[in-house]
Amino acid sequence: MSFTFNKEETVTLLKQLVEIPSPSGFTQEIMDFMENILKELQVPYIRTNKGALIATIKGEDDTKHRLLTAHTDTLGAMVKEVKSSGRLKLTMVGGFNWNAVEGEYCTIHTASGKKIRGTILMHQTTVHVYKNASTLPRDEQNIEVRIDEKVTNAEETRALGIEVGDFVSFDPRFEETDTGFIKSRHLDDKASTALLLQLIKTLKESDVALPHTTHFYISNNEEIGYGGNSNIPAQTVEYIAVDMGAIGDGQTSDEYTVSICAKDSSGPYHYELTRQLVSMAQQGNIDYKLDIYPYYGSDASAAIRAGFDVKHALFGPGIEASHAYERTHIDSLKNTAELLYAYVNSKIL
Repeated sequence: MSFTFNKEETVTLLKQLVEIPSPSGFTQEIMDFMENILKELQVPYIRTNKGALIATIKGEDDTKHRLLTAHTDTLGAMVKEVKSSGRLKLTMVGGFNWNAVEGEYCTIHTASGKKIRGTILMHQTTVHVYKNASTLPRDEQNIEVRIDEKVTNAEETRALGIEVGDFVSFDPRFEETDTGFIKSRHLDDKASTALLLQLIKTLKESDVALPHTTHFYISNNEEIGYGGNSNIPAQTVEYIAVDMGAIGDGQTSDEYTVSICAKDSSGPYHYELTRQLVSMAQQGNIDYKLDIYPYYGSDASAAIRAGFDVKHALFGPGIEASHAYERTHIDSLKNTAELLYAYVNSKIL
């Protein structure tokens, strides 16, 4: 069975996904978007009480199931306080460094549905006023949102409909370069989500008979630790998290290959299943890197902690500058797509 990677469709879908705001806890719009895709493809699915989607393609063996998951929730923030100046103090949604969003444009999503623009800045940004502007800590005490409205106090800000608990999303700034790079916030994990949706589309259009019933779990709470650890069908034997490969000093992962994780902060992934993935990549001439992610956890490891009796593994595209202004290359997306296709068409050992 041959596989052809559709670059244009994948990049177009990825751009659509990253441009839909979806901080953890604020994912209704993007889950509706993906639900409509599944409806168009006529793939049966369920929507969980937590808001996740689980699509299913029945295979020749309906006794041993597979599950692949990617998450569509992203980093973001919430309004912690409406300050006396009319500006906003934030609290993080997910884990990142404040310097990674300093200077970024953002949107405040009010309870009424109104969207108000702003910029995330240090309170002491103006170097002509604050001598220590460059050395002050980037933290919740000093970071604030400057609202793009005529407001000078808390009462005027609240009159706009802004209140504590409103979500704040960061502009993605998506860009595709002539050299094949994809630059954007939220490639973690919308790159993998796009690949899973494209895989489902390919399987439906080609009418491939999968060897095993396969579930595609799109979770919406991974960045806060519990995205894919419930509603796992009892017949599931193998659980694959499709998520970013971490790049940095001491890592083998790069922006051009598929990264297969042997161990993260939760411990080793299932040895035999991981070696099976490596063997598939070698046999299929798929460029890959085997790696260990020191400060990382996935929906697969969350499922293991929740007590599910499954073999678990993790692989995905290499993402540079994770949880900041991220970047990958089309080659990494292609290699990940090829390994996904090879995996779902293989037999459970």
